[in-house]
Amino acid sequence: MGVVCLSSKVYPFTTFLALVGVCFGGSDGPRGVAVGFVFDPKASCDQPCEHGGLCIRNNTCFCSKGYDGETCKYANCYPKCKNGGSCLRPGKCRCPSGFGGRYCHKVMCDGGCWNGGECTAVNGVAKCMCPSSWTGSKCQDAICPQGCKNGGICVVPGICSCPEGWLGGACHHAVCTQPCLNGGKCIFPNKCRCRPPFSGPQCEKKQSH
Repeated sequence: MGVVCLSSKVYPFTTFLALVGVCFGGSDGPRGVAVGFVFDPKASCDQPCEHGGLCIRNNTCFCSKGYDGETCKYANCYPKCKNGGSCLRPGKCRCPSGFGGRYCHKVMCDGGCWNGGECTAVNGVAKCMCPSSWTGSKCQDAICPQGCKNGGICVVPGICSCPEGWLGGACHHAVCTQPCLNGGKCIFPNKCRCRPPFSGPQCEKKQSH
């Protein structure tokens, strides 16, 4: 971590002409560029300078690299934290839910997006954008345009899984294990609707007049 180096030359007045440079660790590190400013050794700051800042004039702080504000209270992140992130310390962002990366620039959907969905930011919120045949928070629910009737469940786009006793693309055809006779129609699992003059479970009985 860099430290601030201060050299000064005494003048007859109450001010010093100082040069401040940023020193880097390591014997072969660059010494930095000196920055000139007027420094008053008797200066006092009502609120202490934070994060290694120097009080150079009354209530005026000279901030270490990466901090700013009247008392050097606020950290700087460059590039700035995106998507509502806040700068914790120089170069380190705290990211809101749904975002990650050093500068909160990566959109992250909890649990990921399934079935070809793409995680993207919508009005500052991470959401899965689903292909036209899928829906749900993770694109986990298939869409059957025809619908699934009689308790059927859409398992893949356009295909229903039907409960026992029903068949068809929309689970709309009832199944009678014993076929309906004499023109009868299966209208419910194992239930026939008979044409007159027939009756019975399979429309096998003919009514006499």
